[in-house]
Amino acid sequence: MTTKKPFGLPSVKLIAIAAVAGVVAGAAAVYVKETGIGNGVGDSASAECPLAKERAANLAPLMKGQVAAMVAANEPRKLSAVTFNGPDGKPLKLDHFAGKTVLLNLWATWCVPCREEMPALNMLEKEMGSEKFEVVTVNIDSGDDEKPKTFLAETGVDALQLYRDNTIGVFNSLKKEGLAFGLPVTLLLDDEGCLISAMNGPAAWDSEDAKALIKGVIGS
Repeated sequence: MTTKKPFGLPSVKLIAIAAVAGVVAGAAAVYVKETGIGNGVGDSASAECPLAKERAANLAPLMKGQVAAMVAANEPRKLSAVTFNGPDGKPLKLDHFAGKTVLLNLWATWCVPCREEMPALNMLEKEMGSEKFEVVTVNIDSGDDEKPKTFLAETGVDALQLYRDNTIGVFNSLKKEGLAFGLPVTLLLDDEGCLISAMNGPAAWDSEDAKALIKGVIGS
């Protein structure tokens, strides 16, 4: 079957590293099916996300250039099993962000492509973060918060809040959904909490292509 490979940021070398990161995480590759994500989810998904499928289809022309590896969901649905800790250390579910479009990104300090794209995600949040949109980056390092906090401080990432899951449970939840094959993994959810697109591998999230994609979702 034809596959769609992530590309654009920052190099072919880093894509190869991302593939290795996927193997470390227990997956086979960082590629996703070109036919779309969310196959075989069923009628219940359509019922809870009646508008999201059309939204996903309308966004397809914007998944190009630096975000060409984004793949629209065939059957958008809510990811009710996904949980992680907020900046205050308390558990959160994705419905906490209801009313906002969310770019959900999983990363770790040991993942080189993740480290490379964090400043771009930070810039995207600085430029576009609002009551309508938030970049939510979830760190999955084991142990305490010290290592990710130090990394963010040293790289000048100051617009992103530190969401955490040191159990890797959030990654495993997305893996079971067929969405996570390695790191980084990024999901785009609409303001109703419905998954509309996803990608594995890095991207230039501060690029004009990425901004156009986000604008296409929030309608501004």
